Amino acid sequence: MQTDTKILAHEFEYLTPNTLNEALDMLDRYQDKNAKILAGGTDLLVKMKTINLKPDYIINIKNIQEINFITYNDDGLKIGAVTSLSQVEKSKEVKAKYSALYEAIKSMAAIAVRNMGTIAGNLCNASPAADTAPPLIAYGAEVKLANKRGERAVPVEEFLTGPGKTVISSNELLTQLNIPVLDENTGSSFLKIGRVKADIAKINIAVYLERKNNVCKSCKIVFGSVAKTPIRVKGAEDILRGQQLTSDVLTKVAEKASEEIKPITDIRSTAEYRHEIAKVMVEKAVNLAWERAGD
Repeated sequence: MQTDTKILAHEFEYLTPNTLNEALDMLDRYQDKNAKILAGGTDLLVKMKTINLKPDYIINIKNIQEINFITYNDDGLKIGAVTSLSQVEKSKEVKAKYSALYEAIKSMAAIAVRNMGTIAGNLCNASPAADTAPPLIAYGAEVKLANKRGERAVPVEEFLTGPGKTVISSNELLTQLNIPVLDENTGSSFLKIGRVKADIAKINIAVYLERKNNVCKSCKIVFGSVAKTPIRVKGAEDILRGQQLTSDVLTKVAEKASEEIKPITDIRSTAEYRHEIAKVMVEKAVNLAWERAGD
């Protein structure tokens, strides 16, 4: 039977807190119920219309102004949970200093979706192909989770645990993302391959590295859509770290990265294709990040 994607066919209670405390009160009250958070709705509403997701409560946090912000200072970049992807994309600091994140958001969906969607929602949806996850992991970003009893910070690398799964508890809300200040002589890049420009990634990659003269001092290489969660290819990072960026070294890094990923064959691509294209993407992404990290 074909699903009608224009209507929501079941009843639910719709809640609209205006403050963070109100939202946390609701989450505490309904933590044992089937409650879902609505921020942009670009994932949640689609699932409710197409895969029979039937929450009993929807808590719309979009009107909570205290978690709608983007700031940059000596502590780094901070992004509130309901800040739209478009707001982040238009930030001068993001474009100038966090190239991989800017490129990731720029590659996502259509402008209308970026006007509604949020980074927090993209992370909480926990898709292995999430475009914002690889750059955030590469930068060492963390999320702040809050409930009625306090807050905790979790690295993005540890936040995602599987397809559709995170460490967030039923009474917690992701309130903001923190991305540290980047060191001097660092550069980052993001690349993505999809069936069409605005499609979900067949494979994506983020690279962040620091160079000292012609030597790679440190690096992180993160792939999406090649495992159950976005993953770092740490063996490939070890090959590059402490080395000059020669063609031989880069070939070894690319080969090792291809060995470390664990892609599957699905409706978007084959595992074989992902293994092969990963080598090309590593070389391009590392070269681009290297150029951006020039002294």
